[in-house]
Amino acid sequence: MFRIEFTPEAVTDLQSLRKYDQERIVGGIEGKLPHLATAPSRNCKRLRPNQLAEWELRIGEFRVFYDVDLNESLVKIEAIGYKDGSTLFVHGEEYEL
Repeated sequence: MFRIEFTPEAVTDLQSLRKYDQERIVGGIEGKLPHLATAPSRNCKRLRPNQLAEWELRIGEFRVFYDVDLNESLVKIEAIGYKDGSTLFVHGEEYEL
């Protein structure tokens, strides 16, 4: 079982969303990541090398970016963003996909 930890940036990302969306995202994180953080699925995938995080969990239009430390049994939530068309919004910035 993995322990979940949020970075300050991820907390800020989460707090910038509506309460309903916050609850939905936290529920998705708690439902999948403590037990299956490294199990690829339809909504969870390992990303190509990048500066943000190694893994992505999709919860509707939202994306949760996280890293996994197997030695510490830790999932570190690095960022939470959302997708609008082919544009990803993370930490208040736009990224074209």
